[in-house]
Amino acid sequence: MLECQQVLLKSKQVRKQMTLCAVVIFSHCRHWIVSDHCSAFEPGGRFTTDKVTVLHAVDLDADSMSGASHATHVVFDDPKTSAMLGLLDRVACSLAPVCIAGETGTGKELIARYVHRKSGRAGPFLAVNCTAISEHLAESELFGHESGSFTGASGRRAGWFEAAHTGTLFLDEIGEMPQLLQGKLLRVLQESCVTRIGARRPTPVDVRIVSASNVDLAEAVTSGGFRRDLYYRLNTVPVQLLPLRERLRDIDALSSHFVREYSARLKRSAPPITDEAMQALRQHEWPGNIRELENVIHFAMLVAPDDAIGLEHLQLPSKQANGSTDSLLNRIGRAFHDYFREPGSQALRDIERRLVIEAFQFCDSNQVQTAELLGVSRNVVRTLLKRYGLILDPELEDVCEFGAAI
Repeated sequence: MLECQQVLLKSKQVRKQMTLCAVVIFSHCRHWIVSDHCSAFEPGGRFTTDKVTVLHAVDLDADSMSGASHATHVVFDDPKTSAMLGLLDRVACSLAPVCIAGETGTGKELIARYVHRKSGRAGPFLAVNCTAISEHLAESELFGHESGSFTGASGRRAGWFEAAHTGTLFLDEIGEMPQLLQGKLLRVLQESCVTRIGARRPTPVDVRIVSASNVDLAEAVTSGGFRRDLYYRLNTVPVQLLPLRERLRDIDALSSHFVREYSARLKRSAPPITDEAMQALRQHEWPGNIRELENVIHFAMLVAPDDAIGLEHLQLPSKQANGSTDSLLNRIGRAFHDYFREPGSQALRDIERRLVIEAFQFCDSNQVQTAELLGVSRNVVRTLLKRYGLILDPELEDVCEFGAAI
């Protein structure tokens, strides 16, 4: 267990709101923690400049303080993460769109908030999950509408772009956005204006766009699920968030951080993590990334005694379970070899078609669940389903309905 010294910095007035920054400095490793949840950091130890060096202290603005449910701190100790944040520091003050790619649970929204804080923009930080917006109401949600512009539009309403004026708009899961809306988004980005539904005049907006996706947007472009011109417009500053299994030093830093955080929440002492338990944390694959690590530490803090967190307190999959997965993949690999020996086979197309069919049937013909199972966007799945005749193109459906009516 790393020993740390905690320093509670003097409170500071920032945008008419008092913010307290707690900086935790480890004497023998280079990482920093900034948080607006000061209750999670109890002052301890003594501050002596000859033993402790303050590496970074970042004041949190009012936007990042608006809601305790949002994570507003950055914890890292890995050089790869440090290099990524260094890039963001250099581009934050520009208006260049930032596109964040990474697996689920790697902290994409946290990085988007980091870009907003570093940008110095006066407006708010607003986050929109593109998968949570109804396809029929998406245009109204993003761009707004005038009173009476459609059924149910009883009053004038500003969209997310106008609400984020002079600030940052974070478009999460951008790969799930319907293609019709992608074209309208591209026009807004090009002209810096939005036109509400039912309006005749555009409204100028000054918005910094940060987007994120856990699917490969370049692959979605190739498959026809995402507009190529929009991809290049959003991908001005590409940021790849590495999975936790590729940032081993961050595992140590985050584990120690979550122990301290949950010790404060549970009002108990912070037990050290044994070497055996820490080694198991480093060796785990972390498919859920930081979110999964936090849950593991949270459970350990509930069941571990005050003296130490041991291996028996960690809810990690057994090696036997991992071995069964490997053996299954090996069997699939051997089946591939048998198939490759078949004459005249078009391996990639045939295997892709069979995979899509089996996944679609497994999910009871649910496109959203099929997309999650395959790890691609809903638009990509829809394109594949049309390609292999599992669903009809909407235009063909209209023709079929018209023919049936005749």
